[in-house]
Amino acid sequence: MAVNGGQRNAIERSQDVAHGEGHDYVVGSPHLRHISLRKRIDERIAGVVAEVLQRRGECAVLEIGAGHGSFTDTVLTAGGTATVTEMSKASFEYLTDKFRNAPGVRVVYDTDGDAPFREAAKYDVILLISVLHHIPDYLGVVTRLCDNLLRRGGTVVTFQDPVWYPRQKRWERALSWGSYFVWRATQGEIRRGLATRWRRLRGVYSDTESSDLVEYHVVRQGLDDLALVELFRARFTEVEVDRYFSTQSPQLQSLGERFAPANTFGITARGSRS
Repeated sequence: MAVNGGQRNAIERSQDVAHGEGHDYVVGSPHLRHISLRKRIDERIAGVVAEVLQRRGECAVLEIGAGHGSFTDTVLTAGGTATVTEMSKASFEYLTDKFRNAPGVRVVYDTDGDAPFREAAKYDVILLISVLHHIPDYLGVVTRLCDNLLRRGGTVVTFQDPVWYPRQKRWERALSWGSYFVWRATQGEIRRGLATRWRRLRGVYSDTESSDLVEYHVVRQGLDDLALVELFRARFTEVEVDRYFSTQSPQLQSLGERFAPANTFGITARGSRS
């Protein structure tokens, strides 16, 4: 999905505001809150870094939208080096301070989403953790990343994006949204949340409302996981899909992992052919 220049600027501003100074990424992020989900992603990242180190002796990682560097730490612990990007100025400054004494990390302030493409660097691994659903044209961005920034034999890891809603059954969507609403009810702003939900049920989205822009595809149709798989299979020798349940509430997460259908997915694509 493409966006015009004005909407793109609004998205950039909304990301900066939503993730401004003092923002706590953990609060609304299941993959950061819940040990089981965090372990799932940590192990995948550490595993692909180890694979590259064994093959090449070094591993250069590009992490798009690093937030506060939770998974950058995983890359460093596994023995890789990292170039990390952030669109939020506050998060960029946080990352710069956090890794000021880490020679294996380079922090890039990416105000327009194009900063990595303006450089000549190539990477062994590209990480997109809880990022793709923020990007309107995520298929186009992933294509550019794979075709322009990844070394031959490289790996792309994406995680924590919502499964394409139209392929889910109604009761599955109701369960997923219901678990989210139970958590949201404990956070306040219920009236605003209901008004926002009513707009979205009618397919009404604002080009200026941050709640419609920051979590871009979460509030629309989710991400087309099958389209991403097809994109990766055309470019990689191995594509692994990981579908699972996630929600913000710790209690509902525990139940959902055992009984609820998958509403979230990750993909690991190994062996870039380009």
